[in-house]
Amino acid sequence: MLNNPRFRNRTEAGRALAKKLVHYAGDPHVLVLGLPRGGIPVAIEVAKALDAPLDVFVVRKLGVPGHQELAMGAIASGGVTLLDPTLVDFVSHAQLNEVIARETEELARRERTYRNHRPLQATAGKTVILVDDGIATGASMHAAVEALRRLASRKIVVAAPVSSREASVSLAKAADEAVFSVVPESFHAVGQWYDDFAQVTDDEVRASLERAAVERWGTQDPAARESSR
Repeated sequence: MLNNPRFRNRTEAGRALAKKLVHYAGDPHVLVLGLPRGGIPVAIEVAKALDAPLDVFVVRKLGVPGHQELAMGAIASGGVTLLDPTLVDFVSHAQLNEVIARETEELARRERTYRNHRPLQATAGKTVILVDDGIATGASMHAAVEALRRLASRKIVVAAPVSSREASVSLAKAADEAVFSVVPESFHAVGQWYDDFAQVTDDEVRASLERAAVERWGTQDPAARESSR
């Protein structure tokens, strides 16, 4: 727990979080995945500190028509679709298909924008550290955890600089490990724990991922990365 539970920005938050994940440093089976957009600057610092590869993991909530804040499922990188049968039964097949089509299009757009057609790095058999800049309800992170289960990850670690107490408890049960720098008693929004919580743009995510790839591998070309291992 920090003496002052506020972070100057996501970079500082990522460095603080990395200290709690130091036991994974140098493990060749570790992969760090950042949830866009805000999770990417945090994940970059974690990946640097652990000397681990970095990628982005895109999750899109499937909101109930007319009640978008209520998730009836989610789709994620790797072609994973998750549905909540208790909520899906309340919408028609046409409505469900419309929502899935719309969010699939948006997920594909983000995948193209962030990776420039590079495939998701292999997660099977890996210890995957899922990073976000903060967790309020945990809905997106829960979807990401379930998606990675289906992609045969060996171990799933959820990590964030700050989390609500409720989300920290539920995610500790869903993942193999949950790591947070701060779990405050009073939690209203992720942004309240940052001095600078400016929105991260798609362009910033893409540029950050490209820069991280060049710094680690000397290239953005995934084929060249594989040959250098």
